[in-house]
Amino acid sequence: MFKNLRKRWRAGIVAVAAVGLGLGAVVYTQGASAATWPSATGTVKLTASKAVSGTLDGGLKRYVGSGALGSDSQDEGQDPLFVLADGAVLKNVIIGSPAADGVHCKGSCTIQNVWWENVGEDAATFKGGSSAKYTVTGGGAKSADDKVFQHNGGGTLTISGFDVSNFGKLYRSCGNCSTQYKRTVVVKNVTVAAPGKTLVGINTNYGDTATLSGITITGDSSKKISICDRFTGNKTGAEPTKTGSGPDGTFCKYTTSNITYK
Repeated sequence: MFKNLRKRWRAGIVAVAAVGLGLGAVVYTQGASAATWPSATGTVKLTASKAVSGTLDGGLKRYVGSGALGSDSQDEGQDPLFVLADGAVLKNVIIGSPAADGVHCKGSCTIQNVWWENVGEDAATFKGGSSAKYTVTGGGAKSADDKVFQHNGGGTLTISGFDVSNFGKLYRSCGNCSTQYKRTVVVKNVTVAAPGKTLVGINTNYGDTATLSGITITGDSSKKISICDRFTGNKTGAEPTKTGSGPDGTFCKYTTSNITYK
């Protein structure tokens, strides 16, 4: 009889522990990051920018800057870890710290399942012409003091299935580049975790548009993260003027139903 009681007591403890673990899992998925971040399969140190043409599959190795790429600062004008030629594909890469200026796309490019563990100056900068097509699919970025994705060239950037946390801006159309373009950004099925400042910033005077859907934001019950900010950009290098924020149907294209808070 006592043996059976002990068995029932132990079963009860296991059940309670399982419930506790289940509750913990729920809290975690609604916390800082909903994505499952991969573990690195190795580490590669880059002392100079790595040129990519065609496809580079990193096999989930962690790439970090070293030497001239190892300052881990927010200084403008740093060299990137990767330079993608027009049409190049970078996939299955973990970018560790120091990350320098991340990835530069010289033309159209695809960034697939790339994870920035600690964003340097920017995670990726897009520099193609007015017809360039850039896609960021899957992956994620953490700890971006300022911007995750910087759009200096023209064309269209599509960000989907991405996870971002602890950031300044997820996307910014350059507000004061010496050459300006009409830029388009599409952000869909992205998970955002506070703290953060702005999802997208665009320049209405150059005809920029941002279309957002399937955005899930966690840890921001007071809704401090701005979804879409509008600016008047310039070519002089001066700080651009903010003119508004929120959906307007013309430049910031989304509705409140496209944003879910958890």
